[in-house]
Amino acid sequence: MFSNILIYFVVIPLIMLAGLALCRNIRQIRAVAVTGSLALTALSVWLLLDYLALRAAGETAPMLYTGSWSWFGPLNINLSVGVDGISIAMLILSSIILLTGSFASWKIEPHTKDFFLWLILLSTGVFGFFISIDLFTMFMFYEVALIPMYLLIGVWGSGNKNYSAMKLTLMLMGGSAFLMLGLIGIYYHSAPEGQPLTWNLIEIAQNSSISKDWQYFLFPMTFVGFGVLGAMFPFHTWSPDGHASAPTAVSMLHAGVLMKLGGYGCFRVAIYLMPQAAEDLAWIFLILTGISVVYGAFSACVQTDLKYINAYSSVSHCGLVLFAILMLNTTAMTGAIMQMLSHGLMTALFFALIGMIYGRTHTRDIRLMGGLMKIMPFLAVCYVIAGMASLGLPGLSGFVAEMTIFVGSFEAGMADYLAGEGSLRLVFTIIACCSIVITAVYILRVVGKLLLGPVYDEHHLSLTDATWWERTSTIVLIICVAAIGCFPNFFESLIKFTFSPQIFAVIGMN
Repeated sequence: MFSNILIYFVVIPLIMLAGLALCRNIRQIRAVAVTGSLALTALSVWLLLDYLALRAAGETAPMLYTGSWSWFGPLNINLSVGVDGISIAMLILSSIILLTGSFASWKIEPHTKDFFLWLILLSTGVFGFFISIDLFTMFMFYEVALIPMYLLIGVWGSGNKNYSAMKLTLMLMGGSAFLMLGLIGIYYHSAPEGQPLTWNLIEIAQNSSISKDWQYFLFPMTFVGFGVLGAMFPFHTWSPDGHASAPTAVSMLHAGVLMKLGGYGCFRVAIYLMPQAAEDLAWIFLILTGISVVYGAFSACVQTDLKYINAYSSVSHCGLVLFAILMLNTTAMTGAIMQMLSHGLMTALFFALIGMIYGRTHTRDIRLMGGLMKIMPFLAVCYVIAGMASLGLPGLSGFVAEMTIFVGSFEAGMADYLAGEGSLRLVFTIIACCSIVITAVYILRVVGKLLLGPVYDEHHLSLTDATWWERTSTIVLIICVAAIGCFPNFFESLIKFTFSPQIFAVIGMN
């Protein structure tokens, strides 16, 4: 087992948990958190380089670094691992946000040890989810990632934290119930009659034994189950409240990584295993995700709380991920993966900056702040960069991701229109494009109100700029956002094998 490199994405967090349990002071806690996060980041980068080298050498298997170890024989449950380009991209994203979140939580109080214990447990679930190719273990890690959220928000959060934590937990557990039923249904139709049933994703896809009728029943359950975590309308209401009450590092992981489990699951499970239902029922969820994109952007325009603004922005951007996946063509899906990376990094940057500003001004109300560019120029410039990435400025990650999505969506819409199959995709593509304009409105509104103009509170004149650990956190995220924007071909080549015939076959996909 331990000869497989992927296992260490779970082993290292477990070692971090043991190390934190032995810590006696804040310096030891910080050392364990940063050292472990650096180790995970280094491991994910090494995995990326080795993966690219294997692909360049001619390796065409759909999943690399595969391994399987029996866990519960009677139900054929195995700890099965494997990764492709998308999985590796998500692992890199998770490790970077965990690292920067550790720096952003440098001064977290009270119960610092307990906070990092639950934060690392959450990250254990995230890493385990992305490396799993067994549906049962994937679901187990999915739950491990969700459960700590209640305590992290309920204990260390702010505002109406008990309500937010309970609302988040109940809605996500409700989504998990749908997901569990869908996965059990997939398991009992995972192999032809007379052959052993399996939880393995690759084996289920190769068997193609889920009938069209059962796909119609199971696809909505799995898509909704994962879609709740992806903040799909009308199951999105937990997200803004959860973001608003969560501490900084939790908001970073929540929006930057945890919500990506929803989009990743919809792609990897719902569409990959049930392509016929995905093609026939996509229009239903296309309407819901299209509403998410526009509704989230409009809602962000009327908010005055910085966290609520970014939370509704996340609803819009995550809706765009699901929207692109449902287009069922390689261009839009490539854009969806890039959008997951882009949104994860830029929203983590946003929440980190909001937490730093709130820690100094003790308010998140934009009506009570102004002129921060004069007072804390470093944080202000970083906020402008994050805003420009969010509205899709060329040279940053948001532009290449959204442009790829809209080009792919327009291709799918025009193909339907020319084939006489209706214009639903084309209409909703045009509607989704309008979200760009709305995004520019609320981003520029916040930048102008928050950073420019006169200083409304004279007490803010005595505030200090970012400390070294805050600068470290923000600079790392900005570099990553700029890297995706400047070198998009690198990420396209990373994920191209994911859409090869060996791993993905959707009727009519091009």
